[in-house]
Amino acid sequence: MKAEFDEFAQDYASAVNTSIDFSGMKVEHFVKGKAAHIDRFLQTEGVARDDRILDVGCGVGQYEQMLGGRYALTGIDMSPSSIEEAKDKVPASKFLSYDGTALPFESNSFRCAFTICVVHHVPLEARTNFISEVRRVLKPGGAFLIYEHNPWNPMTRWAVERCVFDKDAILLSRNYAVAWLRNNGFGDIRSEFLFSLPPMNDLMLRLDHATRRLPTGAQYVAWGRKA
Repeated sequence: MKAEFDEFAQDYASAVNTSIDFSGMKVEHFVKGKAAHIDRFLQTEGVARDDRILDVGCGVGQYEQMLGGRYALTGIDMSPSSIEEAKDKVPASKFLSYDGTALPFESNSFRCAFTICVVHHVPLEARTNFISEVRRVLKPGGAFLIYEHNPWNPMTRWAVERCVFDKDAILLSRNYAVAWLRNNGFGDIRSEFLFSLPPMNDLMLRLDHATRRLPTGAQYVAWGRKA
């Protein structure tokens, strides 16, 4: 997976745009929508500017770029080329590469963590270690947000099939993500769907938020707290 994403580090957005060109959307619309969701969640949590937030599988730092200097963000990824690209784009955030097994942080280090369209690349046999490591580095009560493709949305499946770096993807349903959190030490678990409406502007994002209980969204988010 590292070599695959190294290849597209310089051209990530173009590769995604090619896979979703049938929708008339650009990847920036979806990044903006999820960044707005993260921002809203962190504000609701009362996260302070110096509270550490971890982005697992940060890629080229799109979300760090969107969220600006409002949070103490650390991004980590298996692709060294993507990390170098992220460092150039967003010098205000911290970025590290790792081997995909042990996160190079002390236990109980982060207030929150999120991972965006990453878990479907994690082999089934490695997923327990993946979530256990995230749980280890979270502070007690810290939230872990999982953003993923909705496999029950036919347009989403088509986009994934067309994406050059999603050939290894094993999509996970919202129910799978909820159970995965519950079975690995997380409580107070919640979820909602995203992008039932095209995320063209702020008004559409607000309207989409109103439909978050409908299972029609192109993606979803599930989250829970470290017990």
